Amino acid sequence: MFTDAHVHFWDRSLRPYPWLDEVPEIAAAHGPEDLAREAGAGAPDRVVFVQADCARESAMDEVSWVESLADRGPRVAGIVAFAPMDEGRRTLSALSALSARPLVKGVRHLIQGERDPSYCTRPEFVAGVRACGENGLSFDICVRHPQMEAVVRLARECPGTTLVLDHAGKPDLAGNLLDPWRSHIRELAELPHVVCKFSGLVTEAGGAAGDAGRFVPATQHLLECFGPGRLLFGSDWPVVRLAATYPSWLATARTLLSQLSVEERAAVFGGNAGRVYRLG
Repeated sequence: MFTDAHVHFWDRSLRPYPWLDEVPEIAAAHGPEDLAREAGAGAPDRVVFVQADCARESAMDEVSWVESLADRGPRVAGIVAFAPMDEGRRTLSALSALSARPLVKGVRHLIQGERDPSYCTRPEFVAGVRACGENGLSFDICVRHPQMEAVVRLARECPGTTLVLDHAGKPDLAGNLLDPWRSHIRELAELPHVVCKFSGLVTEAGGAAGDAGRFVPATQHLLECFGPGRLLFGSDWPVVRLAATYPSWLATARTLLSQLSVEERAAVFGGNAGRVYRLG
């Protein structure tokens, strides 16, 4: 079953998403019907919704909204919701509440915008990530490549939580500079509780997004380190629309992974997401 492990939906008439002011190209409402329309024949059978960074006070409302989208159709199979990782008792309360909602499979607290490159290794943040596993939830890690050294330290301190690296840690594909990202990926892959999303690469390539060869070295490194059993395809739709259409990124991803066996491709494009996010 073709599963897209990383999609977003939003509607600013329902709740605020301040960051969308900076990207008017994708600021309009985006829902499952829009995804199906753009993807066409390549539309996924099921998707994992990942929190779209609405205003924090609206995060639980966002979960309820996505649950209502799932009620209207089978496409939404899981939710990665927002929960603050560094607020002590409030963190534990949020995780407890989310773990009681069957569609919520994991949580995400964005790290990529933090100025402190070691932000995610602060004791209170580490405690929150550990609590995710204790509540039966995975934790999605969204960072930029300069933050990857800290991510390795975080991962080593949280062996009881399944960690999902979003967008392969956002390597510098625009600048075609893959070190020290490569060494950090290798270190993360040595930890069995870490998996990686094959997503977001086309956006990171910037002006080179149309050059399929630009993605080959990073793709080969991800395969060598994580193997096809720990990579999850994701579109990052509709953010991907800043660089490519859904069909074009999907076609690029399939080409980049065409050397895999039929069984291995099925794992990357569906089976692994089903296992990691417990989609049933």
